Amino acid sequence: MTIRRSATEEQRTDDRLMWLTPSRVFYAGLLGATGPRSLGGHGVYVSPSGRPLRMRLAGGSWQSGELLVVPARVPHLVAAEGPMVISLLVESESVDPARLPALLRQCGPADAPDFARRVRDGHARLIAIAQREGLQGFPDFDGLFFGATLAPPVLDPRIRAVVARINADPAAPSPAQACADAVGLSFSRFLHLFKEETGVTFRAFRAWKRARGLLHHVRRGGSLTDIALDTGYPDSTHFSHSIRQVYGLRPSDILAGSRRLAVHR
Repeated sequence: MTIRRSATEEQRTDDRLMWLTPSRVFYAGLLGATGPRSLGGHGVYVSPSGRPLRMRLAGGSWQSGELLVVPARVPHLVAAEGPMVISLLVESESVDPARLPALLRQCGPADAPDFARRVRDGHARLIAIAQREGLQGFPDFDGLFFGATLAPPVLDPRIRAVVARINADPAAPSPAQACADAVGLSFSRFLHLFKEETGVTFRAFRAWKRARGLLHHVRRGGSLTDIALDTGYPDSTHFSHSIRQVYGLRPSDILAGSRRLAVHR
């Protein structure tokens, strides 16, 4: 027996897309039944249909809106009526917190219908470009969604070098002492300066970047142990625990939900 999908189901599958850049993530795909999550970047969730999404911040009550904003490292739950969600993620160390757009300084539902429409239109544009030209035709990320380049921070050159080192290879061993030695700082001074410059501890920053690395592997085959080792985790148990803390989902659920996801890097 042949099972035929409806046109709506076909379109929904074709709409699943993730665009990864070193400091930004665009995702349009399945949300899943997530537990609490805590991401290392400024997050925006947009309803693909305009129907309200629901969000619960740590210890708070449920709130709803077609557009939700969550600052970096704020624990939250997100739920939707339908299976799909659109989201943007802006790495916190890549933008100046004092010069963030007003939207990204909010926390919770945001009344910004024009921005929500811009994100949905941007999604449709990416789908069309991907089908016609592929990644090489993609526009500037910030220009597409925010209308202008988001202002970068002014970081101490030594901390900027460590951030670049970890971003270049999140799976590589990067102990704090080695990073401190590489930039000529004492261990304690390095840890203090890193948090002062980035707003997050070195350990939390490194843990997030390692978890973010999973996004590059969601369409690959192989065992969870293979993926764990390739993303820098010592074993699959540590991998599963860490990923669930960050994304609110087990790695196996993330991989299963990404089978029809087009990934562009």
